[in-house]
Amino acid sequence: MTVKSAKETAIEWVTQYAVKEKWFIGAYFSGSIIGMPDNAELSECSDVDIVIVLNQDEPPLKLGKFLYNGVLLEVTYLSWKKLSSAEQILTSYHLAGSFQMDTIIMDPTGHLKSLQEQVSYNFAKKDWVLRRCENVLIKIESGLKGINTTAPYYDLVTSWLFPTGVTTHLFLVAALQNPTVRKRYLAARKVLLDYGYEEIYEKLLELLGCANLTPQRMEQHLNNLEKTFDVAAAVAKTPFFFSSDITSSARPIAIDGSRNLIRTGNHREAVFWMVATFARCHKILAADAVMEVQKAHMLPFKEMIADLGIVSDNDFIRRSQEVLQILPKLWEVTVDIISRNPNVIDK
Repeated sequence: MTVKSAKETAIEWVTQYAVKEKWFIGAYFSGSIIGMPDNAELSECSDVDIVIVLNQDEPPLKLGKFLYNGVLLEVTYLSWKKLSSAEQILTSYHLAGSFQMDTIIMDPTGHLKSLQEQVSYNFAKKDWVLRRCENVLIKIESGLKGINTTAPYYDLVTSWLFPTGVTTHLFLVAALQNPTVRKRYLAARKVLLDYGYEEIYEKLLELLGCANLTPQRMEQHLNNLEKTFDVAAAVAKTPFFFSSDITSSARPIAIDGSRNLIRTGNHREAVFWMVATFARCHKILAADAVMEVQKAHMLPFKEMIADLGIVSDNDFIRRSQEVLQILPKLWEVTVDIISRNPNVIDK
């Protein structure tokens, strides 16, 4: 299916369902699809991200991933408060990318279009790019400084993993690229190699703990994850914000997508999302599976984390400190990429 056809299907869903809700204010595309040409083929390991803007202060849990007429959609709700001004969007590295071009699906009030035009005009200006990179830096620091070693193991892994992985977003934002989620390391590698920073990319992999992992070992971990995923998807009842990522509909992304990365020579780049998925599966198992099932799948999870060099709770603190200590160097590289990026407007 082409990107154009997938977008048309997404628009159809918005028209048939979301627009009829009393809280609906507007909708726009987000994620990787906004940078893809209409005639490109949409991978079976990809979804179409839609953001539904609500007139509620506190939006409900995201609708998440689901199949609609053969297209895997991922629907997120966003309060209008998050889009109160162009300046607010320009400062947010998660929001700004969707407004640098016209991604609007529906905009009954015209407010989204007004914001989009203002953001697009200022998006590439150096001051705003720096502010978004500072937004990334704050997220890394606050996440790593807030790690709680008394948390359940799966939550402890997540609390270390995600801010560590956000280091990739520094360079993607500096390069004016989409701060992608699952393929963040693959995307960051290209940016860093383009700017002559191969050693920095290798350092990112060291911080994650996967610099020396082999494809064969990653295949073994993926086989274990696959078994855990299927069990978690089968027993899941308790709602979590990520629940739709652990379903049969989302399996092609989490499992098949990871296998594709491994078998195309990008096994190290598959690590981040595999660990994230493993941790989420165990959070589901802890809530909805009997103790015997939880224990049966915990050892393979801990084996993967051990392969990343983490075998004790204190290791999470140590590894977090390693990331924090190198942030000044990563910031230097970020500023250099911004200064050399021909698409950044130095005004």
